[in-house]
Amino acid sequence: MKLTYNQIKDIIRGAVRVVEDNGVIRLYRFTRQQEELYKTKNSELYFKTFSSSGIKLIFRTNSKKMTLNIETSKGSSRGYFSVDVVVDGKLTDCLDNYSFLTLPHDYTGLEFPEGEFKKEFNLGEGEKNVCVHLPWSVSTAIKEIEIDDGAFIKAVTPKKKLLVFGDSITQGYDALHPSNRYIAKLAEKLEAEEFNKAIGGEKFFPSLAALKDSFTPDYITVSYGSNDWKRLDRETFKNNCRQFFENLNNNYPEVKIYAITPIWRKDMFDKHPFGDFCDIEKLIRECVKDIENITVISGFDFVPKDEKYFADLRLHPNDEGFEYYSENLFKAIGV
Repeated sequence: MKLTYNQIKDIIRGAVRVVEDNGVIRLYRFTRQQEELYKTKNSELYFKTFSSSGIKLIFRTNSKKMTLNIETSKGSSRGYFSVDVVVDGKLTDCLDNYSFLTLPHDYTGLEFPEGEFKKEFNLGEGEKNVCVHLPWSVSTAIKEIEIDDGAFIKAVTPKKKLLVFGDSITQGYDALHPSNRYIAKLAEKLEAEEFNKAIGGEKFFPSLAALKDSFTPDYITVSYGSNDWKRLDRETFKNNCRQFFENLNNNYPEVKIYAITPIWRKDMFDKHPFGDFCDIEKLIRECVKDIENITVISGFDFVPKDEKYFADLRLHPNDEGFEYYSENLFKAIGV
């Protein structure tokens, strides 16, 4: 039984827009206004707005099988992707474009195929909850979803909403499985629907924080600073940081906002006009000290300072590194 557009739209979570285009369902995590902001700002960042990071299909069904047909295109500076199918909380299978390869430790610069991909998944017997994590690394359009004839499908909506801002690590670089991203694991622990606004290469961008989404989240996380350290001077950084949080607080004055400072990076002793990498946390704390609903969380020690936990050996955690990140962040939030 092929699912209709309305049935598919009903089970999509984490997208602010869902559009049917010549029979293909396109999913967007940024509003049109937010996309236009990036289109004007930087074309390199603009195309990353179309990545499907944080977008999921969440539903309950008694179908034994599910067939998924997708179309992928560029959504980051990485070419590999995985669609993770999680049944009753356990990763059961995935559709990817790299499992036919023997990957080196640093797989981040390799070339991978894109285009149309299709797979049948075995969901098992009886009724179950299914969560399909779409890729963070590419733009994903849904061509077709099919379940068993006569089976039911019912949308599941998480109890809360989590709005996420950040750079490449928060977008998902360099998890092989989107379900292993630190923010995906945090959303699961918080029982929250993830709305991901993270962009690889991004810095504090006050104009983005000034644009309010149509929903009110229960939690907001913000994680910038690493790119700011490499590319900005201190005064510009402080101005951008302060204005970003002021804008965010103006839009969501009653929402818990967690400012996560950057994790360790191997090149942290490189010289840049900003100065000492470790000063980022201190300056963020200074910038938000008088904004009551913001809690600053130190991320520096979240991932062990060993290149084996980083896909690119220096900056972006791999799946194992993200496991440490998510556990430590959840403990720090203490919800």
